[in-house]
Amino acid sequence: MTPFVIIGGISIVLGGAISAVTALSPSYTASWAVAYVVLVAGVAQLVLGIGQARLATEQPSARVIAIEAVAFNLAHVAVVLGTVLALTPVVFAGAALLVIALILFVWGVRGGRTDSRVMLYGFRIMIAILIVTAPIGLVIASVKGVST
Repeated sequence: MTPFVIIGGISIVLGGAISAVTALSPSYTASWAVAYVVLVAGVAQLVLGIGQARLATEQPSARVIAIEAVAFNLAHVAVVLGTVLALTPVVFAGAALLVIALILFVWGVRGGRTDSRVMLYGFRIMIAILIVTAPIGLVIASVKGVST
């Protein structure tokens, strides 16, 4: 849970910093980046990290957690940089890393505890939201040429 809480918290603060820096000349891309960093890199990471820590009947190994954290966060770096720099293949690579990380999170809570149904449903809903919105983002990135 620790890497996800730390990085998720930093991402929320970073999103605020991006917002402050770009406030004088706001753009679609800057607004999108703030929302992405706060909501996906920040809030979603907190939900998934805390959810996995609380729901897993057996905690994933440190190695699996490290792989999840690296894949999840490299995905965000690739998506944001690919979008800002108008590099659609980088955005696609980021989305692929995100899917890998999400599969690992789902695997990490397989047979998870059901004594906290709200947390279990929240975890599953977050996974579903990310799985559904990732392809939508890819289509938008492809159509818009990523950066505007």
